[in-house]
Amino acid sequence: MRVLLDKKEMFTFLRCCILPAIKLYLLGFKVLLGQLLSKTFKLPEMPRQEGKVAIVTGGGRGIGFEVALHLAGLGAHVIIGGRDEHEGLDAVARIREEHREAKVEFHSLDLGSLQSLRHFVQGFKKRHLPLNILINNAGIMLVPEGRTEDGYELHFGVNYLGHFLLTWLLLDDLKRSGTSECFSRVVNVSSSAHRIGEIKLNDLNSSEYYSSHAAYCGSKLALLVFSLQLQQELRAGGFPVSSCAVDPGMVHTALYRHIWAPLRLAQGVMAQLLFWTPKEGAATVLFTSLSPALEGKRVEGYWANGRRQMTSPATFDPQLQLSLWETSIRLLALQ
Repeated sequence: MRVLLDKKEMFTFLRCCILPAIKLYLLGFKVLLGQLLSKTFKLPEMPRQEGKVAIVTGGGRGIGFEVALHLAGLGAHVIIGGRDEHEGLDAVARIREEHREAKVEFHSLDLGSLQSLRHFVQGFKKRHLPLNILINNAGIMLVPEGRTEDGYELHFGVNYLGHFLLTWLLLDDLKRSGTSECFSRVVNVSSSAHRIGEIKLNDLNSSEYYSSHAAYCGSKLALLVFSLQLQQELRAGGFPVSSCAVDPGMVHTALYRHIWAPLRLAQGVMAQLLFWTPKEGAATVLFTSLSPALEGKRVEGYWANGRRQMTSPATFDPQLQLSLWETSIRLLALQ
């Protein structure tokens, strides 16, 4: 009887922990092959952004830095939100070196802390600035098992729930800043990993057989599902705000430092040859944030390499969209 039980436990462990890792790495190889065979999207010239305000989470490095740099170069007032103050202030200095008149600043923002999120938003609202662009870019990948200070699994708490709360708290500012001719825009940086993700509404903290690979994929699926539900809510209310999600591709950043050790050395070599640069990864994020050709509802959906793409079947489940939305509101005690 004990042998059968052990076999059952082993099967569950393999299904919950090993299989997600294998699926994610196979997906990664597929994505890399696609990047090798496809032409990288080049960002067209975008119009000046004077008078507009943009918030970029995780803008201190990688894709977020390239997004902040480009926005500041176009004249937007850019607010970088991040956890690492030294990194954020260094990013501000680097942007000002390239664009002397840049309006760019850094403010502390820990997406794993609901208190930090509320403090960040309170500080922003006191300034009575408009908010034209919100780019939910920051994220973590394959970190060891842990909890945010509010008790949520790290990937779910940082990648998804933190951005949900940030967007919710800033929605009124986005609505006031948008017009029928020029919508405010919310851009959520998701990932192709959503295609193998799963959302377990009864186990959002991944308490049974934890897998960082499954948790990461699930968090990126949740962020995409949220983006799609948000656009429906905005459209139903007739608000001048659009919502979309972007897959930046596999980009050479520090995000991959927690992959399986045997693959880490190979990843270093492949990154130099096959991964996109942060600037290339930022192109579609900037395109969906700025392009006049995507005004209003035209920007909605899921974008990759400069084009709108189909998403996984799970994202078309209206019950999942609504349940995740309502569960998030309940978890965060929102009205």
